[in-house]
Amino acid sequence: MAVLFRPFFPVDKSHWAPVLAETLADLDFRVFPDVGNPEDIRYYITWNLYKGDRIAWPNLKAVLSMRAGSDWYIGHPEAPVNASFVRMIDPGLTCSMREYVAAYVLRLHRELGSIERNFATMGNWNVLVPKLASERSVGFMGIGHLGMACADALKPFGFQLRGWSRSPKNLTGIETFSGDNDLDAFLAGTEILVCLLPLTPGTQDILDRQTLCRLPKGAALVNVARGKHLVENDLVALLDSGHLSHAVLDVFREEPLPDGHPFRTHPKITATPHIAAVTMPHTGSKKLRETIDLLERGGTPEGLLHPDRDY
Repeated sequence: MAVLFRPFFPVDKSHWAPVLAETLADLDFRVFPDVGNPEDIRYYITWNLYKGDRIAWPNLKAVLSMRAGSDWYIGHPEAPVNASFVRMIDPGLTCSMREYVAAYVLRLHRELGSIERNFATMGNWNVLVPKLASERSVGFMGIGHLGMACADALKPFGFQLRGWSRSPKNLTGIETFSGDNDLDAFLAGTEILVCLLPLTPGTQDILDRQTLCRLPKGAALVNVARGKHLVENDLVALLDSGHLSHAVLDVFREEPLPDGHPFRTHPKITATPHIAAVTMPHTGSKKLRETIDLLERGGTPEGLLHPDRDY
């Protein structure tokens, strides 16, 4: 049984390959392009699919994704025949997403960006009396694994936490909403909206003018899910009109974000280069090993593809 790792990022060979080699030391671990006999490959660790992958590994049991999402795989023409797909659920990735969301929600809550700009440009020493966290509502669109982790990180501050999902959920410490019928009520009571939805045909472009207008005046947006959730021109218009106060964006329709894109210089947008959640080599490699061992025992690993899964 062989495990093939296909590097994509420059750090993959320097950071990922050695850690994977150590974690999978008792297995036949191979790094692309040193494939050997393709018939030996049982597990394929990769960020992407490539031309020929559909039939290249005739005895493949599973594609083990380095990514947390599955939208890039669903419907891919090179998805290997008769192989399972397991997305990455890495404790390190969850931790980094939790930290990012908590940091920016707190920054938006305390209006630190406005305070810093006013002081830097005008020397404004006016004291802003902030709201207490208990007076601020934070709503999560998407309360799956990552959404719950981020909500849990904010619980100690006392925020009014809200969550919207496709089907009903009963969660401790979070007011829950579900389905189209509850969406208006969810949005109307949300001052800081965090998007952690999976990208599906039903969620693409969900952050459009119609949706964002239903947030209260002065609300803010944090999008750490997918760039295709957001209709970019609609966001800019609502920021310019003053209906929205700020947006924190880590994902974009085109990445890297092109030079000259309005998101790079808009005073009410904070843009970061898709770094909210990073799959960590040491924790991620352990998860991959656990997944392989579980699949070999005939088990069902966390992260196994369910295109219709709840959020």
